[in-house]
Formats: sequence, C-alpha cells, structure tokens
Amino acid sequence: MTELGKLVLAGAPIGQVGDVGPRLADALAGADVVAAEDTRRLRRLAADLGVTIGGRVVSYYDANEAERAKELVGVLREGATVLVITDAGMPGVSDPGFRLTRLAVEAGVTVTALPGPSAVTTALAVSGLPSDRFCFEGFPPRKPGERARRLAALAGEERTMVFFEAPHRLAATLAAMAEAFGPGRRAAVCRELTKTYEEIRRDGLAVLAAWAEPGVKGEITIVVAGHEPDTGPPDLAALAAEVERLAAAGMSRKQAVADVAKAAGVPKRELYDVVHRA
Repeated sequence: MTELGKLVLAGAPIGQVGDVGPRLADALAGADVVAAEDTRRLRRLAADLGVTIGGRVVSYYDANEAERAKELVGVLREGATVLVITDAGMPGVSDPGFRLTRLAVEAGVTVTALPGPSAVTTALAVSGLPSDRFCFEGFPPRKPGERARRLAALAGEERTMVFFEAPHRLAATLAAMAEAFGPGRRAAVCRELTKTYEEIRRDGLAVLAAWAEPGVKGEITIVVAGHEPDTGPPDLAALAAEVERLAAAGMSRKQAVADVAKAAGVPKRELYDVVHRA
C-alpha cells in the first residue's frame, strides 16, 4: 500500500523577505509539487531566498482552486509532498488553501504548516485596540447593500474586528462602517504593512473615511474596536466632545450631531443643546 503524502501550508512574507525563516527555503527546494497563487511571484521569492525549486510548479488561485484541489489530493494520495504558497501571509486566510486542506484531512493526509507573517495579527498588534479577543472578517461584500447588511449584523460584536479591503473600496467601506458602528467607533487603517511606505492611521471611522476619500494605494488591513455594552445613561459631555472632534476633522457640526446622536441612541435635540451650550 502506498504511503500517503504530506500537505504543507507555507506562510509567505507580507512585505519583507527577511521575515521568513530558512525552513521555507528548504521546503520549496524539497517539495514534490509547489502550488502557487502566482507562479511569477513564487519564482521572484525563490530568487530572493536563493533557492532552486526542486519539484513541479502549478498554479493554484481562486478561479481554479476547486478543480486543482481535487487534482492535488490525488497527488497526495500517491505519496507526494505538496507545498501550497499564496502571494502573502498564510494560505486559507482569505487566500486559496481551505478547499485542499479540507480534502486532505478527509483523505487522512498529514497537514502541517510553516508559519509566517500575517497581516491579520500584525495589524491587530499595532492598532492600539484590544487584542485579547478578536475576530477576522475577511473582505466585506463588494455590493453596497450586501456590505451594509453584513456590517449591521456585526454592530453588536464586542470583539475587535479585523478586515481586509481593496484600496479603491476603502473610503466606501469605512463610510459604511461609520454608518453601521457609529462615526466615533475607534479603528485603525494599516496600509502596506512591513513595506517601505507603511502607514497606520488611528481615529474614529468617520474621520478615517474622510481621510480615505481622495484615494489610497497599497495593501489594506482595517482593525475596528468592538462594541462596548451600555453601562448606564449616555455621557452627553463625552458625546459633545466627539461631535467637536468630528467637526474639527471637517464634518459639518449638524451632520456630526446627527451621526453621534444616532449611534448613541439619544435625541438629536438633546445632544445639540449640549453642544450649543459648550
């Protein structure tokens, strides 16, 4: 009886090649098959690591993931070592990898990982937001209606939330988050993590949406604070201070009062009176 092979999920650098260890180079050289999300990026990475890929290289990306996974599990049943590597971070985390992993587990194949950098935990660590409990929500839906419904369902989530987003949709997504979670909900936008032009913006969602409106480039990770349960009557002075902060960032005071009042569940007139007196 042929001994089953091994599936290796390999973490790839999210920016700096030096962030991965020598085990990745050894695995690339020794695998019978290397399944890569982008074969050109794989070959550049191999060159940067100074390694020659010893096995067969096949493409493994969103469009062919389902069929390729069936093919690769057949190779695993024959005793081969298959290494899966995506463009950045860990396979299966908003990247191809889950389908093959599930099939391999069902087939009794050994599945292991070469851990590497992760945009999820890197962004969480530098966000300044609570990290003891968090959830990863991946990419929000692209269509505005679906995105609004998904975010509304998360409005009461008490854990810190981590999202990925494309740069051309960032402003719209931050605005939708401000609508669903409240304009003052704390968040961090992490752009180009570990790369030359790394940038981290920490502020309320409405302010971040205004910042992103002119356009942003690069790989984006968003970290959003979780919902804080009500602990008593609303602090109108604190809400008024939030209105002033939004106004200072460029939002009209009228809109700021409306947004903050809606998020806090207090009458607009009541909050407006406090702001006016201040």
